[in-house]
Amino acid sequence: MIIGVLKAQLHMQGITSLKGKRSIVKSVIGRLKSRFNISIAEVDHQDIKTSSVIAMAIVSNDTRFIDQQFDAIINFMQRDGRFYLGQIERETFS
Repeated sequence: MIIGVLKAQLHMQGITSLKGKRSIVKSVIGRLKSRFNISIAEVDHQDIKTSSVIAMAIVSNDTRFIDQQFDAIINFMQRDGRFYLGQIERETFS
């Protein structure tokens, strides 16, 4: 069993309220969860209007599959025009 963990920081410009930020983050989490079948949650910066940190995990028996999924997830998030990606951390545990 191999576990892959990805943590990504999202930066949002022009957001003036936590409600606006949460609608974007909730939408991104829902879309990623349904499209890639991953476990995902907002894990930091919950009270900052223009920033969020989300983390996701994938369990598989193939490291290449996890890497391909994370590459696809990062590309998917980069194409979303509501935010830009900051720091990204990826780890794989065997």
